[in-house]
Amino acid sequence: MRRRDFLSAALVAPAVFRSASRSFTAAAPRKFEIITRVELDAAEPARAWIPLPLSREAPYQRDLGHAIDGNPTQTRVEVIDGARIAVAEWRGRSTSPVLVVTALVETTDHRVDLRSPRAAVRPADLAHYLRSTRLIPLDGIVRDTALAITKGQRTELGRARAIYDWIVVNTVRNPEVKGCGLGDIRWMLETKNLSGKCADLNALFVGLARAAGLPARDLYGIRVAPSTQFPSLGRLGGDITTAQHCRAEVFLDQFGWVPVDPSDVRKLILEERPKAALSDAYVSRVREALFGSWEMNWIAYNDAHDVAL
Repeated sequence: MRRRDFLSAALVAPAVFRSASRSFTAAAPRKFEIITRVELDAAEPARAWIPLPLSREAPYQRDLGHAIDGNPTQTRVEVIDGARIAVAEWRGRSTSPVLVVTALVETTDHRVDLRSPRAAVRPADLAHYLRSTRLIPLDGIVRDTALAITKGQRTELGRARAIYDWIVVNTVRNPEVKGCGLGDIRWMLETKNLSGKCADLNALFVGLARAAGLPARDLYGIRVAPSTQFPSLGRLGGDITTAQHCRAEVFLDQFGWVPVDPSDVRKLILEERPKAALSDAYVSRVREALFGSWEMNWIAYNDAHDVAL
């Protein structure tokens, strides 16, 4: 795709939203252009990796392509554990390495109606989302905790909701954690340090869900626009350099992939209602909204783990 054609497709009108008290429902899709610029202060040869937005079919997001500019000697796209990554290399050039990756994405607010069970098509790759990873082990204290939380729950929906509620009740958002956190869930449970940011708290949901037999995945992405309902859960302005955010999904046989985000419940409490109880009406509203729906002022990139560049 020529860059001129690509950029001409990025002129976007703002979407109009209907208000909703318990879920996010968009009236129309929105398009976002994400520009990542890298300037390397390094001797050549040099190499840079830039993640690309999620390309697989998803009800909440559509990849509209990307363009690569700058002065690299060579570029390519690699796929590692499902993550698409633009790779640029510089060899034998006298100018400073510069790379610009421009991506165009369309998003639609996403809600799964948990009041209407239906037989979902089971994807062929579900076993991939039941596996153990380096930071999300499924044995020992992780399995014991998952079984204790879900004891007595006879349905997949009940088990998923029990884990979600347990995380909302027992964790705390720690603004001092660097970046999005590490998501080392065994360490969190063994030390009883259930604080962190999105990659910590949502990885904990994923690990506990998998240990309880529910396929789950944490998706790494970035906030790109303000929220229509909850100010702390959006991003103002055009610079999203520090707006990275991780969400999660759990697969339930009667519903398919269900969006969740217990970490953002804790983010809202910290930033908007620090003295409120969990029974506070506003907190209850976000708690209900984030079990089964996502406002797509956020773009997903990948759910990869144990990636070696």
